[in-house]
Amino acid sequence: MKPLGPIPGGFDAKDGELVIGGKTASQLVREAGETPLFVYSRDLIERRVADLRAAMPERLAIHYAMKANPYRPLLEFVADLVDGLDVASGGELAQAREAGYLPREISFAGPGKRDAELREAVRSGVTLNLESANEADRALEIGRQLRVAPRLAIRVNPAFELRGSGMKMGGGAKPFGVDENKVPELARRIVDAGADWRGFHIYSGSQALDAGAVIEMQANTLELAARLAGEAGVSVPHLNMGGGFGIPYFDRDAPLDIRAVGAALADRFAALPAVLAGTRFAIELGRYLVGEAGVYLTRIVDRKESHGTTFLVTDGGLHHQLAASGNFGTVVRRNYPVAIARCFGAQGEEEATIVGCLCTPLDRLADQARLPRAEVGDIVAVFCAGAYGASASPATFLGQGPAREMSV
Repeated sequence: MKPLGPIPGGFDAKDGELVIGGKTASQLVREAGETPLFVYSRDLIERRVADLRAAMPERLAIHYAMKANPYRPLLEFVADLVDGLDVASGGELAQAREAGYLPREISFAGPGKRDAELREAVRSGVTLNLESANEADRALEIGRQLRVAPRLAIRVNPAFELRGSGMKMGGGAKPFGVDENKVPELARRIVDAGADWRGFHIYSGSQALDAGAVIEMQANTLELAARLAGEAGVSVPHLNMGGGFGIPYFDRDAPLDIRAVGAALADRFAALPAVLAGTRFAIELGRYLVGEAGVYLTRIVDRKESHGTTFLVTDGGLHHQLAASGNFGTVVRRNYPVAIARCFGAQGEEEATIVGCLCTPLDRLADQARLPRAEVGDIVAVFCAGAYGASASPATFLGQGPAREMSV
């Protein structure tokens, strides 16, 4: 038997059945028309942002990294809760504008920006987080052509990394950002060219659950920003400190202690060097804001035995939930939190493996899990599905098509 991950708090049951946003799983499926279905709880997102604001220093702005989940109704809902939005492509920029975000609320990071993307960013007035000197030259030239002072920040590739992070975005050779030793000269050049200088973006890793590691990363980020500004002889109007806040996916994962992180950051803010005294600070978070608020519902269409193993075959799978299948950056496959919606919270009665409908052995949603007995027609709920699910999975694989989505 392989343990399941911890089910996030905030989910209830009615007559034994999973409830999301005040409605049972079966009600939600009827409203959607069919499974598979992603459901996002607005209440859980709102509570997460409120708890985060209570824990963090008041001076710290919160940005939403929309790559975690760009679902339009969710994007519109989050707009009223956060202070800014971080996009990573021209497509995301267009979606953000359509959802009502103002250019001054948007920053645009990511390597490989095309000229058309840079042009639209400069034209509309969003902040470009530059990934290279070449990208800076192109943005400045576009600004000259448009007779606009582009809003430019430098994304820094720091020498340090976020300890224990699930995905390391800084330290060593990286396609992201400008190596820290090359930043001062580039910053001076950008300022001298007459750009609207916006400061630094320093993102060193993601999906960390160790408060000590996050505290260390934030301290290193502040020290690096101050040193680079001093060496370049420039101010730091804005510092995007990145994110890195993780959520528990697997057995024995413990939630990040955001109160400890917030208290340590408040102490740092109280003793800032002069060069950062007037700086506006922000963190950008994606999965931490929306990940635990999402549930993927998929129906069992077959139950079979093979060589002593019980397989529950669903109408969903890795084409919607690549991460839960273990094929999205996980080195060792472990089980996400999963439940049978009809008997939410019930004790397990049998060991079963939940698989999807694709013709590949990689399509597993739970492996050798202890579950209540489930039959054809039952709904499987996969939790922690609010981030990197629908938009980060190969929905067209084998012609299956996308899952439905709704917010409640």
